[in-house]
Amino acid sequence: MGGVISADDPKWIEPFSGLSESRFARLVALVRRRGGDVQRGRPWRLSLEERVLLVATYWRTNLTLRQVAPLFGVSKSAADRTLDHLASLLTLSPARRPRKDTVYIVDGTLVPTRDRSIAASSKNYRYSTNLRVVIDANSRLVVAIGLPLPGSRNDCRAFTESGVDRACRGAPTLADGGYQGTGLLIPHRKQRGQTHLSPQQEAENAVHRRARARVEHTLSQLKNWKILRDCRLKGNGVHQPMLGIVRLHNMALTG
Repeated sequence: MGGVISADDPKWIEPFSGLSESRFARLVALVRRRGGDVQRGRPWRLSLEERVLLVATYWRTNLTLRQVAPLFGVSKSAADRTLDHLASLLTLSPARRPRKDTVYIVDGTLVPTRDRSIAASSKNYRYSTNLRVVIDANSRLVVAIGLPLPGSRNDCRAFTESGVDRACRGAPTLADGGYQGTGLLIPHRKQRGQTHLSPQQEAENAVHRRARARVEHTLSQLKNWKILRDCRLKGNGVHQPMLGIVRLHNMALTG
């Protein structure tokens, strides 16, 4: 049975992977170096390029594997095996030690999740998991993704418990007002008895807001991948798509 979508036809690559044809080829080469072409058990029916595109399509559309498989002309079990094999090879590499001039920005987003063990009823009125994201303020590249936590976890606890605090060590990091007591750079707030902020404080807050908007733009771009709007996966299955999507996002930015 032939598939509808094929990596041999460039018109399918960018809509489902978010990458140009040349960048997609770089991604496939990376997956190959990480062991994506290693053969275990039953031979793969699809080429490595098409298997990478299948995983990206699954994340991009949030269709079930039973729906994605016929688009590539394979069975549901073959699509499931492809996802299990390649998802971990597409993930973001660990953040490097920041340069002296590096500035980071941290924020969180709620991902509606079916797995109640890592989710909680949160402010979006759904059971969600809380994911922390750290970006480089200059390049806007994502440098770290935290471990998933229940969506009701407050920002201060989520910053340390998710593990992103380790990625921020050694670099000044901007955050919103919910990160008091973490040592991050947060906006000025009125102190007890203070009726208004000074003009200098207001100006500094305006600069802070403009800079911090970059992480909010990044989060909105990541949410274009529909699996982050309603994730049906369980356990580590929530974290892996986020790491893979961030890898694709970074490759799209770096060219």
